[in-house]
Amino acid sequence: MSNATHYDVIIIGSGAGGGTLAYRLAPSGKKILLLERGDYVRREKANWDPTLVNVEGRYQTREHWYDSDGKPLHPHTNYYVGGNTKFYGAALFRLRREDFGELTHHGGVSPGWPITYEDMEPYYAQAEELYEVHGQRGEDPTEPPTTTGYPFPAVSHEPRIQELNDDLRGLGLQPFHTPLGVRLDETNAEQSKCIRCNTCDGFPCLLHAKSDAHVLCVEPALRYPNVTLQRNALVQKLETDASGREVTGVLVESNGETTRYSADIVVSACGAINSAALLLRSANDKHPRGLANGSDVVGRHYMGHTNSVVMAISKCPNPTVFQKTLSLNDFYFGSKEWPFPMGHISFVGKLDAATLRAGAPAIAPGWTLEAMAQHSLDFWLTSEDLPDAENRVTLNQEGEIMLSYRPNNQEAHEQLKKRLEYALNHITCEIHGTCHQGLFARSLFLGQQIPLAGVAHQNGTIRFGHDPATSALDINCKAHELDNLYVVDSSFFPSSAAVNPGLTIIANALRVGDHLLDRLSAASSTKVSRQNNEPASVETER
Repeated sequence: MSNATHYDVIIIGSGAGGGTLAYRLAPSGKKILLLERGDYVRREKANWDPTLVNVEGRYQTREHWYDSDGKPLHPHTNYYVGGNTKFYGAALFRLRREDFGELTHHGGVSPGWPITYEDMEPYYAQAEELYEVHGQRGEDPTEPPTTTGYPFPAVSHEPRIQELNDDLRGLGLQPFHTPLGVRLDETNAEQSKCIRCNTCDGFPCLLHAKSDAHVLCVEPALRYPNVTLQRNALVQKLETDASGREVTGVLVESNGETTRYSADIVVSACGAINSAALLLRSANDKHPRGLANGSDVVGRHYMGHTNSVVMAISKCPNPTVFQKTLSLNDFYFGSKEWPFPMGHISFVGKLDAATLRAGAPAIAPGWTLEAMAQHSLDFWLTSEDLPDAENRVTLNQEGEIMLSYRPNNQEAHEQLKKRLEYALNHITCEIHGTCHQGLFARSLFLGQQIPLAGVAHQNGTIRFGHDPATSALDINCKAHELDNLYVVDSSFFPSSAAVNPGLTIIANALRVGDHLLDRLSAASSTKVSRQNNEPASVETER
């Protein structure tokens, strides 16, 4: 094992959390090492091939985790520069204001956060600007208060989706434009990076036109000479000093060799599952249950949402290319008929016959898969799952990841499906009358149950809070028990809400980034003062 240079900051992971944090810290001049276990996504025609991407899983990790029964589990996740943002659908929602407080659900209670929506709001605005979010304020009935408009106009609906929008409004519902991180200029198609293709959601963008962490954060950060990216660098373990209060070593395996790095500040941003696994794997005499785990919450309270993809087959064709432009939150907090939160309705990218074959949907009588793909509206439904201490990440005797998960709050999701089906059944068209033929479930995850293998919305395994007895991180996402360890991914979530976690991860990375800039600035001022034999000033400026 070799020893490498010391850094001011080491960030482990280059996705929504780590990549954004590197971007925030880069102008500081501090020496930053960004460690990514994967490589760049290779730009190739296969990027846009549905069979290679969706059926064969060309870009998914080949590793296996294990479920609570010890059975192999193939996680549908990706290890590349930019993390899972290279493949996400780029729907970038703020959590609702109420999501930061305690909410009563049919299946239990969703706990409040130790910070408020108002604490996060300015960082949401910055995140929307940084990730070039397109949207329209004032349409979403659950939209939280904002200080700014969206930086870019909403992505327009294609005719079939516009027709659905109008039909839903005719029923008294309030559909709205999905806030999307795509680099689209509809006023200047010739110069627009995004071309509104049908290979966006779940695909890497061959044109670098998706607002992902690689394109918008990592590459700009690397223009600073103080920032270094090491690819194909898998962090195996974190070491501490004898007191257990400081991380002193980051053990990295790369190209068959192990190198030990050190830094004043170490940030784990590997994703909620891998960050928890890293802390558990780093157990030592001072931290026998894993780093930062005196409270025994590390790995616990895993959440991933209750998600479904359902197809609404209609007699009218759906020739839409870029489908993911419409959302519905009318039932997010409940309804008069069912007064509990149900969740969020939106769209996935347009499904094709090849992808449908992999998901093995129920086939409507008289329809082929090809015909279903041509006539389907492909909805994504998300309901909040509640934190359960027994839903957790652990390690087996070989140090491999085990993911135990028992679904909860399921009735909310069933009620959400019923509301969607009711709405569609009450839409008529001039040609066919009752146009929709029903909802057909389709598993995106090749036979695995959502969310066990579908871990795109993973969160909650290293929760933050004020009390070290019930949380692993403080409100700045620093470990209670270590002075220089931070976690900046979705691990810190105390609850999952019912919208995509991406924008909240990004906003929080910017928030923690400001805290770290203050800390690094104070440390530099103290160092200079000591060198000059002068007392450090109480207040410092960035």
